[in-house]
Amino acid sequence: MSTNHGFPPIAAPDTKILILGSMPGQKSLVENQYYAHPRNSFWPIMLKLLKAGNELTYDERKTLLLKNNIALWDVLKSCYREGSLDSDIDQSTIETNDFKEFFSKHKHVNAVFFNGAKAEQLFKKNSLKTLDQAQQNLSFFRLPSTSPAHAALTFEQKLLQWEVIKRFL
Repeated sequence: MSTNHGFPPIAAPDTKILILGSMPGQKSLVENQYYAHPRNSFWPIMLKLLKAGNELTYDERKTLLLKNNIALWDVLKSCYREGSLDSDIDQSTIETNDFKEFFSKHKHVNAVFFNGAKAEQLFKKNSLKTLDQAQQNLSFFRLPSTSPAHAALTFEQKLLQWEVIKRFL
């Protein structure tokens, strides 16, 4: 059984917003990039919200997030998962990232947005109780998953719900 390992956070000291996924999918792991699957709508949504063009390279996209005080990370540090679906994560193998330390180093974070229900569920079950009281009192929001597997909403419907992020910029 092979374990998948996530990426370090994309974050700056003055980060105000943290966006959390569950665990990078197979395409992202191969490319060593967050949201690398061409049908994932994360980058198209963020580029629209931040008024940037689709032609930006991955490094330019990361810089755009940082310039807008947005951090990006995943709830899970590692887990076993065959394929890319969150439903295939073996719960007995999960290791979560250290959010207590993250929030201690990034004291300006005032809102956490979950990219889908699984990220929120994993965080609340495994990480929330490890935080101190002030960290537990941050604003938490679940947004619709940008995964192509979440086809219940159109791109435009997802974009409309993701616009809440702009209130915290």
